[in-house]
Amino acid sequence: MTQRVLIAADKFKGSLTAVQVAERVTAGLRRIVPDLQVEAMPVADGGDGTVDAAVAAGFERREVRVAGPLGHEVSAAFALRGDRAVVEMAEASGLQRLPAGVFAPLTASTYGSGELLRAALDAGARTIVFGVGGSATTDGGAGMLTALGARFLDADGEPVPPGGGGLGELATADLSGLDPRLAAVDLVLASDVDNPLTGPKGAPAVYGPQKGASPDDVATLDAALAHFAKVLEESAGPGAAEHAVAPGAGAAGGIGYGALLLGARFRPGIEVMLDVLGFAPALQRATLVITGEGSLDEQTLHGKAPAGVAAAARAADKEVVAVCGRLALAPEALGRAGIRRAYPLTEIEPDVAKCIADAGPILEHSAERIARDFLA
Repeated sequence: MTQRVLIAADKFKGSLTAVQVAERVTAGLRRIVPDLQVEAMPVADGGDGTVDAAVAAGFERREVRVAGPLGHEVSAAFALRGDRAVVEMAEASGLQRLPAGVFAPLTASTYGSGELLRAALDAGARTIVFGVGGSATTDGGAGMLTALGARFLDADGEPVPPGGGGLGELATADLSGLDPRLAAVDLVLASDVDNPLTGPKGAPAVYGPQKGASPDDVATLDAALAHFAKVLEESAGPGAAEHAVAPGAGAAGGIGYGALLLGARFRPGIEVMLDVLGFAPALQRATLVITGEGSLDEQTLHGKAPAGVAAAARAADKEVVAVCGRLALAPEALGRAGIRRAYPLTEIEPDVAKCIADAGPILEHSAERIARDFLA
């Protein structure tokens, strides 16, 4: 039987994009098996890299100018194929849009993410996969909703300041001006986290510190988002309160909550992206699947791309191995996830800094080992 390898790996954050991972693995495999058939399908779980994965799968890249998290204009992209769009909130409102070393936990806004959604509507999208993750923001999606026509006013009738901190001043919320096209769109909230909006497992408490929030900032943001949901319940009805405790509401600083208010349905990001990318037919063609990401650890098992790929492959009775920068899972945990074996770069180069700097060539060596172990 002809051997055919499917490479379905996520990025190695800070060193290689998902596309580059596939290229390097392919090069290493073919060094050992020159005529090997390889199909590359870069994957993402809804966070940063999601648009790139869609473009690699044949979607058209569309660039637009939108507001970054601090209000400065940035160039952001979404992906379009026919009437289906893939929008990545990190393109507009991600941590990578902040200057190096700068955080703005109380004031960063998702306004630009709303502008990206509006651009997808303008392009004729009838289905929008909204990938959320990697955000610089904790504003409950208030900025996004504002860009789409909502109004959030203080007691003087003035717009509240941008960012989650400003929501503490919210007196009235008016969603009547939301873009009417949203009612006719299938909006899918794609995320790898299922946290609620507030509380000990909410967006500020769990993810705020990653965005520079101090303990006092976390308390401020949690109270502000709880107040935001309360005001919305008064203006939009009890559904707003239900959305605040729904899985995914706390995704990407609470932008999941804003998306649920727009009528989005929540699905695990990797499941959505595998559907969008056409993973099932590619899987049927494969005799071996190679997945991976920068760090294979406990987080991987909770909705990250390699776990989703491995679960789908196991259901199709396909063997899976993984590449990674570092490995923090025992063989038993890998096995339960459906991964036969993992090949961390640190096995070849123990110095983590060198692994990050020279990830490409080291990954090729890892791929050579996979070829010898499973293909030669």
